Amino acid sequence: MSRGKLALGIDIGSSSIKMVMLKESRRGYRLEAFGMAPLPPEAIVDGSLMDSSVVVQAISDLVRSQKIRRKEVATSVSGRSVNVKKLTVPKMTRQELAENIRWDLEQYISHHADEVYADAEILYEGEDGQMDVLLVAAKRDLVSDYVMVLNEAGLKAVVVDVDALAAQNAVEMAVGFDESSTVAIINMGASVTNLTIVSRGVTAFVRDLTIGGNLITEEIQKNLGISYEEAEALKIGGRLGEDVDAIVPQEVERIIAQVSGQLAGEIQRSLDFFASPTNTQYEKIYLAGGTAKIPSLQRMISDRSGAPVEVINPFASVEVDRKRFDVDYLEEVAPMATVAVGLALRREEV
Repeated sequence: MSRGKLALGIDIGSSSIKMVMLKESRRGYRLEAFGMAPLPPEAIVDGSLMDSSVVVQAISDLVRSQKIRRKEVATSVSGRSVNVKKLTVPKMTRQELAENIRWDLEQYISHHADEVYADAEILYEGEDGQMDVLLVAAKRDLVSDYVMVLNEAGLKAVVVDVDALAAQNAVEMAVGFDESSTVAIINMGASVTNLTIVSRGVTAFVRDLTIGGNLITEEIQKNLGISYEEAEALKIGGRLGEDVDAIVPQEVERIIAQVSGQLAGEIQRSLDFFASPTNTQYEKIYLAGGTAKIPSLQRMISDRSGAPVEVINPFASVEVDRKRFDVDYLEEVAPMATVAVGLALRREEV
């Protein structure tokens, strides 16, 4: 099976749509297009489309504004309807693996086999007659909804990935992985946080946590009696117009620190779940997503894990034309583009 051209990467997140188009160059990849479009609260909840018409319009406007002609899209899903598991099974061919997984699927996932799309990738073949594989399953209804909104926007989904693995691909391109160490990738969105652990260069653990930056926004909104939009502006360090004296900055910082502690605690429990049995030490933790830029959260994750934390720039190794793109803006929003960059590295198999 031959490989086709690179797909247009579209990350349909709960707070915004992110779109990235790359082109292969002599030095790797060159950025051809990038854009973001905000979504109203509750348009997407835990990965599920609540208002598909709004999402279709946002995608259509984004494609039109960026003058995109490419129709083939790679997109991704996450949340409770997605299962990713690392399994150790007897060594077999890829065809045998596909057939065996189909029959044994229900012992590995929390959904009925008829309700999901599933695929498995061989990670490592050992000398003991065993091999490690990564099983990915997503509910058919969820995948169909995402494919449908792309179709209604005049596009064609040729790849449906999961957010965690798309983020891993982007981080690997940007910084590479040391095959002798273990790193964690935490992609913190508005409502879902994807955690991926890569050990010795191979995916070792994946988990989606249904927590994200919205928790901070909602707590600010509730405590200060302001609108969601105003709370979101304060969370990211913005101002509320002329009447800023009514809001005590220290109170905002206190709320952010308090909720950041809760988020860091949930993340640490998942990090410990993987690391504790073997006393694994994390070489580094890479943060992605919009919530990753909150300094207090970065510090708390680093303090609790004992590992250095780096906010990822997925464009770090991508060639960017400074005449076409605002590099300061790209650097500002880079963590939010991580999944979209990972998706833009995918291609249609033909």
